Amino acid sequence: MQTVSFNNMADGTPEEYQFLEELEKQYAAGLPARIEQSLEKLENSLSGYKVSRLVHSLQSATRAFRDKKPVEYVIAALIHDIGDELAPFTHSEMAASILRPFVADDLYQIVRTHGVFQVYYYGEQMGLDKNIRERYAHESWYQEAIEFCEKYDQNCFDPSYPHEPLEFFKPMIEEVFSREPKFGELAS
Repeated sequence: MQTVSFNNMADGTPEEYQFLEELEKQYAAGLPARIEQSLEKLENSLSGYKVSRLVHSLQSATRAFRDKKPVEYVIAALIHDIGDELAPFTHSEMAASILRPFVADDLYQIVRTHGVFQVYYYGEQMGLDKNIRERYAHESWYQEAIEFCEKYDQNCFDPSYPHEPLEFFKPMIEEVFSREPKFGELAS
């Protein structure tokens, strides 16, 4: 296997960084497949609910799709809990980070904060402030985040809801995660 010659990034040549960029592009092309694999793992993750986290995610995406939400929104609904396995305490931020280069900022913010917005539905039962989401009341996406949790998250634990299978969403996963990514400050 060909590798670069440097041990410190500061010592790399333009040719080496061009070589690494090509390898990175090849690796990035596999992102849709890795997302699908991570979603499949949700079948055997957090337990205790009537449905697996995968079924929860499929219900969420199915509801968004049936409501004719844009493909980015459907995929955001599909992967909103993908961080449960590796980031159980910050899963919202992890899912949002995966989406960020491929979706509008408002949708990124909705996914990033959905864990806080969900507290509205169970906070009182756990001694938490159910209105903690009010800290975001000044944000342009605040009402959309409420809608996301109301229609596509808190109600997606129903074992009788007829959801689409993961296979149904694979072309949408491919479409969203094969786009040219936006890199924020790195792009300017």
